[in-house]
Amino acid sequence: MTVEAARAVADAVLYEGYLLYPYRASAAKNRSRWQFGVLGPPVAASPAFAEDARMAMRCLLPSAVRAGSVTIHLRFLQLQTRQVLDADCRPVSSLRVGDETVLTWDEAVEHELAFGVPLATDKSDFPVFVPGGADEEPLGDEGLIVRRRWPLTARVRVTVSPDDDFLRLTVAVRNEHPDAVTGKDEAIRHSLLGAHLLLEAHGATFVSMQDPPAFAADAAGRCRQERCWPVLAGSDTVLIGAPIILYDHPAVATQSPGALFDATEIDEILTLRVMTMTDEEKAEARATDPRARAIVDRCDTLSPGELQQLHGTRLDDSPWWDPATDEPGPDSVLINGVRVGKDSMVRVRPNRRADAQDLFFAGRPARVTAVVSDVDGGTHVAVVLVDDPAADLHDWYGRYLYFAPDELEPLEEA
Repeated sequence: MTVEAARAVADAVLYEGYLLYPYRASAAKNRSRWQFGVLGPPVAASPAFAEDARMAMRCLLPSAVRAGSVTIHLRFLQLQTRQVLDADCRPVSSLRVGDETVLTWDEAVEHELAFGVPLATDKSDFPVFVPGGADEEPLGDEGLIVRRRWPLTARVRVTVSPDDDFLRLTVAVRNEHPDAVTGKDEAIRHSLLGAHLLLEAHGATFVSMQDPPAFAADAAGRCRQERCWPVLAGSDTVLIGAPIILYDHPAVATQSPGALFDATEIDEILTLRVMTMTDEEKAEARATDPRARAIVDRCDTLSPGELQQLHGTRLDDSPWWDPATDEPGPDSVLINGVRVGKDSMVRVRPNRRADAQDLFFAGRPARVTAVVSDVDGGTHVAVVLVDDPAADLHDWYGRYLYFAPDELEPLEEA
């Protein structure tokens, strides 16, 4: 996999949490955005709620590749405020322009900086400076949009050091904003948002840090990660250093029709929620951000077939149970010498605390509705509580409580 192919996953990391359902500027959830990969100013007063200024990841390459090199891509967002001004140049929260509403909102500008590092070089140091600025967008006679950005200052430090039969590559990124900040808004304006790394090895390969081979386990154990976790991205020559924990070889599901930016939520759930929004709520979401507009428009135009795809699919086509060769699960189980099956009466004695509410069921009588087996061969007993006023309803639509056989006491004699 090339860096270009890995960017689909890297973009999902970059915009993780950028928009939060219900995607409206007025939604309380959207008052606390930018949750992942935030590198805050190093000097901040306590009311600023600034994040840690540093992240660092460590990975391994075979020591015989000193002639190779690594290209490091630092990717992050820069805050951009979108302030709406009326015809008298007064700041307003919203403005009606023709048939649409324009809102004051915090946007973000995407940045990617690349640095080449020869593995024969022990230390490399790269200063990072992103200038601030302001742009104006006239709204005819109705008003004006002013977009403003604040400068960002950071540094990328790279070290290459031997570790047994490997080279340990350390990439550290630090926000070096020179001034103290006193408020939360000021801190975010001078933070790197959604910061993460994308590495490409040339003439070398990376060792998996999630599942290192046995001969690399000790060296991998000595690689300490700081708010940045390295995972292989499709091949052993591309690596993502992510602010969220991923498995090796992450990929965007082929069934996903587009990004939702909402903290790793499930596409189907969020799509259905968007479809339940009122026309007024959808209009506000569309006015919030171009990405929010794209989400709402996409959800509104999904075909029944495309929506069905989001419901889930088996990635492995082989059947987990073959009725021609596999025996069906038991319809009863022996508990304390008593055969327990459908309609048997039992008393619940939870001892595994699989659910926080188990303690409310302790000692209560229940009726068995089924004995079922899972794909690992475990046996579970489905019950409804006898004294539950909604027992018949639960039984009707199949919402049962499940317990292991040793958590039940038969109320019938052997």
